[in-house]
Amino acid sequence: MQKLGRWYYNFWRDARHPRGLWRRTTLEQYRRDEPDWELVLDLDLLAATEGENWVWHGVTCLEPECERGLVKLSRGGADADVVREMDLVAKAFVPDGFFLPEAKSRVSWIDLDHLYVGTDFGLGSSTESGYPRIAKIWTRGTPLESAETLFEGQSTDVAVVAARDRTPGYERDFVVRSPTFYTNEMFVVRGGKLVKLEKPDSASADVHRELLLLTLREDWTVGGRTYAAGSLLACDFDEHLSGRARFDVLFEPSARRSLAGVSPTRHHILVNELDNVRNRLYVLTRRDGAWTRQALPGMPELGTVSASAVDSTESDDFFLTVTDFLTPTRLFLGTVGGPPAEKLKELPGYFEASELAVTQLEAVSADGTRVPYFQVARRELALDGENPTLLYGYGGFEVSQVPVYSPGQGVGWLERGGVYVVANIRGGGEFGPKWHQAALRANRHKAFDDFIAVAEDLVRRGVTRPARLGIRGGSNGGLLVGNMLTRRPELFGAVVCQVPLLDMRRYHRLLAGSSWMQEYGNPDDPQDWDFIRTFSPYHNVKPGVRYPPAFFMTSTRDDRVHPGHARKMVARLMELGQDVLYYENIEGGHGGAANNQQLAHMAALAYSFLWQKLG
Repeated sequence: MQKLGRWYYNFWRDARHPRGLWRRTTLEQYRRDEPDWELVLDLDLLAATEGENWVWHGVTCLEPECERGLVKLSRGGADADVVREMDLVAKAFVPDGFFLPEAKSRVSWIDLDHLYVGTDFGLGSSTESGYPRIAKIWTRGTPLESAETLFEGQSTDVAVVAARDRTPGYERDFVVRSPTFYTNEMFVVRGGKLVKLEKPDSASADVHRELLLLTLREDWTVGGRTYAAGSLLACDFDEHLSGRARFDVLFEPSARRSLAGVSPTRHHILVNELDNVRNRLYVLTRRDGAWTRQALPGMPELGTVSASAVDSTESDDFFLTVTDFLTPTRLFLGTVGGPPAEKLKELPGYFEASELAVTQLEAVSADGTRVPYFQVARRELALDGENPTLLYGYGGFEVSQVPVYSPGQGVGWLERGGVYVVANIRGGGEFGPKWHQAALRANRHKAFDDFIAVAEDLVRRGVTRPARLGIRGGSNGGLLVGNMLTRRPELFGAVVCQVPLLDMRRYHRLLAGSSWMQEYGNPDDPQDWDFIRTFSPYHNVKPGVRYPPAFFMTSTRDDRVHPGHARKMVARLMELGQDVLYYENIEGGHGGAANNQQLAHMAALAYSFLWQKLG
């Protein structure tokens, strides 16, 4: 649900509309059991008319009225998309309106007749990672080729983006250059010139009205004080530009507490924290230069909660989504300082969960680090080592693994008696930047050690045994389970590896791969290759070793992680006579599937494979 102008929009897919409907209604209607929806765009009809398999990538509207939008449509789910201008009053594409052909574009409204645009302008206009290197100003009615250059980055950068903050009374223009995945330089346009914002390159910056908000990835010493990595700082934006800012600490991490999200409302800031991988929400308010902090009541004990402002320029209303492994997602509407949040909608339950329970446990990694994990299983689980168990992990890019309700997982695995486990290993963001940075580059093995520790703890506790222990991961998680295959083949009974990185010798030369060198290292540097080779699964497959049965899944349309990773790994394992299966969806992009039917099909394949090997 998203408020754009006076309307509340959502994107809806079901059996009759597999590609989906973009539709809108009023808040009064949305409160009803059967809202009266107004159709804005039927993707199934559009795809049939135009002979394309369009996948919805969202919309950027011209605030605050939101009567025009830049609709992004992907062919088959690829990251690259087509951008088309839509009149949201007439609910039709604008004839001769703004249009960008397929590319990994970045666009933002300046005003009705001008855009900031970064796209494929031709040879040399993209970074080595495949993202825009140049930000331009494009005027309505002129050819794209005539757009005026605002800023150029380097070919080795990850990306360059320009955008306008259209908050009434606080209109500002920004350019962000990202030299690496975790660093950026931010410029504000003043008097026709770019003024660099003084901050650590590793810190992310945001603005809200008069405030500048900084989230630190590293310790920062400024003004005679050191602020810890993972902190959220606030100051007056204009004072900071003039060098007179005083920083207020809105959040400071601890060993088991990290920042999960920030969402300003009109007069407050909602801060979402992870406390031992459990969400806690707080309201921060500034009055007379001082900040107060209050907990938002009603948070679940072992669930996932997210909060976002409904319209940060107009009100203190916020949407609250609440879910966990066993409870369907619920959407609430609240107002800061108002009555308890009102439940607007709740998804139906898709599997029987009354006999299931969620527990949080810890394993001890090779270096003594305590690694938490969630276990979902029957309440009266027999600890006899015979339970088919599926262990999931990711461990990269500061992405936290939190409880999520999954109908496919519930029907395909839990209802049939399987145990499901999620490991919160290093490389993720569960305990802030330091938890992530502990497993970068030469320390990548620590993420693998953590995952192995959880697997061994499941065996030690009698939950399962290696022959009944399966693992699953995708993308960076595919690299994780690929390493489990080659490092500890005797510990696992089956491996599901999806849209994975596996050939780490060439990953940086394939599609978006070069943007991840800060995570993994540079294979062209001999010193880096010395440690990268140790976690390149393709290079660590050995003759004479019996590997667990493995099922590799990828997508022809994946333009982020090349399907060649999975193809090569499967060919190598087949060459050695291993038990290996392969499925490549011709659509789907990096998500693997372009619609619900494809998603269900791939889930059915994965769970069928796991039951055959572990059940």
